[in-house]
Amino acid sequence: MGAACALALLAASAAQAAPAISEAQARAFAARQEAAWNARDLDAYFATFTPDAVFIDQTRDVKHGGMIPYGRSDLKQARAQAAKFLAGATSVERGVVEKVEIAAGGREATLMGRETSTVVSKGRTRRACAQTRQVLVLAGGTLKSKGQTDTIVRCPK
Repeated sequence: MGAACALALLAASAAQAAPAISEAQARAFAARQEAAWNARDLDAYFATFTPDAVFIDQTRDVKHGGMIPYGRSDLKQARAQAAKFLAGATSVERGVVEKVEIAAGGREATLMGRETSTVVSKGRTRRACAQTRQVLVLAGGTLKSKGQTDTIVRCPK
């Protein structure tokens, strides 16, 4: 009985000592992603995602409620699309993390926020705005994103 209790205590201590995501780490992660994107460093940007990451673009169905997805890609597809996009345009993103929800156990966190992209292409400048959501996980002790969902919204004036 003594050995079983000791093992149970060790297991409980190990669980308590397991790394957990903090709000500060999650916010710093988002800042690193933004900096990599704005530097056009696709290697660094896409290294922040898990191999099974999923990227979803959608818009709100104003008339009926709900969402209308119009784009879904895996990591390889998203990287190829980003490279093609950045070959013909410049894009600067400014994001704001509005909320960080850390799951029980601290090994997963959801980032919710908004971003404004200023895109220059063919001599034209336009702004695009989105609400963003991504789930972060600890993978091998490193913070990674499982992907991102961008919901296009009207930019504030």
